[in-house]
Amino acid sequence: MSVLITGGCGYVGTKLTQAVLARTDHDVTVLDAQWFGNHLAAHPRLTILAMDVRRIDEVDLSPYDTVFHLANIANDPSVDLNPYASWEVNVLATMRLVDRAARHGVKQFVFASSASVYGVKAEATVGEDLELCPLSEYNKTKMVAERVILSYAGSLVATIVRPATVCGLSPRMRLDLTVNLLAMQALTKGAMTVLGGRQVRPNIHIDDLVDVYLFALDRRLGGVYNAGFENLSVLEIAHRIAEHVPADVQVLPSNDPRSYRVCSDRLRATGFVPKKTVAIAVEEIVAAYRAGDLRDEPVAHNVTWMKQRNLG
Repeated sequence: MSVLITGGCGYVGTKLTQAVLARTDHDVTVLDAQWFGNHLAAHPRLTILAMDVRRIDEVDLSPYDTVFHLANIANDPSVDLNPYASWEVNVLATMRLVDRAARHGVKQFVFASSASVYGVKAEATVGEDLELCPLSEYNKTKMVAERVILSYAGSLVATIVRPATVCGLSPRMRLDLTVNLLAMQALTKGAMTVLGGRQVRPNIHIDDLVDVYLFALDRRLGGVYNAGFENLSVLEIAHRIAEHVPADVQVLPSNDPRSYRVCSDRLRATGFVPKKTVAIAVEEIVAAYRAGDLRDEPVAHNVTWMKQRNLG
């Protein structure tokens, strides 16, 4: 069986690609613009296409059983650099990809959405059936892409995963995500800066998210699923990090109103069980830093890197 992973050189995509190769006998094709490099080792069952997903019409999709669509311009600040390009990548390219996948006989289309599509919610339980109220351009692109993909549910298995904020180590590391960012601040500065602090963020360990994608493939799991297992305030996250790395916590005012928690009971009901936690992610980051395997580099911060290289 062959699978296509768009964004397979990214933060989550790299680990997903490695997991598919290690845990299955599937052939894997990765399509990635490689804005942040390529950390995948050569493998006899791996083909890497260094190309922008906006060129998807050039790719024959008929060999693929499943498409994992992770390629996107990720997070609010990155999208704000060039909203027009972000709509091209996150929505228009997705429309072309899923349409051609359906026409070429792809059996399953797994889409990496975002739990932030819910916006600010007062409900204690934010499940998949609540109205979506995205606040940012990034969140809006995810919502629109979801709706396009679900419109093809009669032609293929359409799987929408709404991940919480991801944390943990990856060969293509990101240090602009809440847990990772604060942990690196604690390690390099001995202090963490928390803006506001009371905002609640759902979290998921990167290894659990990879497991969700493979679980969806194994079960041919269609539909929409939240994927987040720890709803913590930003201040709680900082205090948990301080348990592993002695560091001061400085709280400053914030004008960011986003505060949301998600419920992943629908995913749990399928039999999925998460294995890792925020605390484990922090422990792994600390160990990697102290071993000299992790550094705070511009390439690990999406907006910084994109500005430096005029990407978008």
